[in-house]
This record gives sequence, C-alpha cells and structure tokens, in this order.
Amino acid sequence: MRLTWYGHSCFLMETEGGSIVFDPYAPGSVPGLELPPLAADLTVCSHEHRDHFYPQGVTLTGLDPVVGLQRMLTAHDDVGGAKRGDNVITLVDADGVRALHLGDLGHMLTDAQIKNLGRVDVLMIPVGGFFTIDARQAWELVEKLDPFVVIPMHYRGEGFGYDVIAPVEDFLALAKRVRRFDSNVLDLNGVTEPMTAVLKCPVRKG
Repeated sequence: MRLTWYGHSCFLMETEGGSIVFDPYAPGSVPGLELPPLAADLTVCSHEHRDHFYPQGVTLTGLDPVVGLQRMLTAHDDVGGAKRGDNVITLVDADGVRALHLGDLGHMLTDAQIKNLGRVDVLMIPVGGFFTIDARQAWELVEKLDPFVVIPMHYRGEGFGYDVIAPVEDFLALAKRVRRFDSNVLDLNGVTEPMTAVLKCPVRKG
C-alpha cells in the first residue's frame, strides 16, 4: 500500500487491488492548496463540504478496486451532527493492511464503534480542532485504536490551511515516535516500526 497526501484530508491510496482518492477538495476551498489532476478506481468523500467533496476532480478508470471497504456513519461535530451534519469514516482492507480514514470526525468514537472497526494498522486522523476533534482528542483516539502508523491531517501549516484550526505541532507534542518525511508519499511496504508519520504538504506555488 502506498499513500500520497495532497494536503488537508486528501489522499491517494494505491494498492495491489486498486486505487482510491479520499476527500478531494474543490478549487479555492482550502487556503494555500490546489489539487492536481488525479486518477483512481474509486473516489470516497466523507461528507459534502467543498473542502472534502470534489469528485469531479478525480478521473475514474472505470475499474472496480478489489479491496475490502467498511464505512461507518459518524458526526461532523460533538452534538450528533446538529451543527455540521454527518461524517462517514472508511476502513480499507488491502495488501494485508487495514487503513482507516476519519474524514472530518467531530467526536470521540464509542467503544462499540471501535470494536466494530477491529484492527487498525494505519490511521489518517484530523488533528486541527474547531471543525473536527482537536489534538488532545485525536491522541486519545489514537491510544484507543492503537494503529501501527498514524498520519495527522486537517491542520494548519506554513502557507496552507484555515486560520481557525491548529498547527500539527499541537498534536505532535502528545504523539510518540514522530518521523517527518521530505515528501508527501509514504510507502507502507518500507515501514517496519510504529510511527507518527508527518508528510510534507504540497503547498501551491505562487
């Protein structure tokens, strides 16, 4: 499994069974970021806000990915969706890896939800707060899910992201085994030790 991060909550997942783009964002929806042309077998959007929902930005191959998919309805806030609506989290089982994308999760998962998910090897988790869980809640959830690899997303960085959300450093102050990468690509075949993987954000130039 290979993951490429395009900033915010957008990832391209490439597996032996096919490819998936998560949460592509619309032009102008995320400060400092511009989505390049993408192609995949499947597009998965956690909800329909513009910074997570731009399926027309992904060219579909017409192939059906041969992967296990488990989707679970959650909320975009801590009041059952009353403020910001629903959020869908997605667990992909491929190449012997179970990878969970949390979208804009706005609350702690219940013990029952965690049990239903089962083993999580790779976790893509929002950490910026305001619209989602914050750094403290994110790390509490990491400890409950106990993934092998944690990838923070949906935070503010130098030159990108919303002013109202926190920088990734707030989460990293709580995290363990932090490793910063010089690219936005993580090949999980080469990962042999648990880590919190901070990928390099592809900030728009100009």
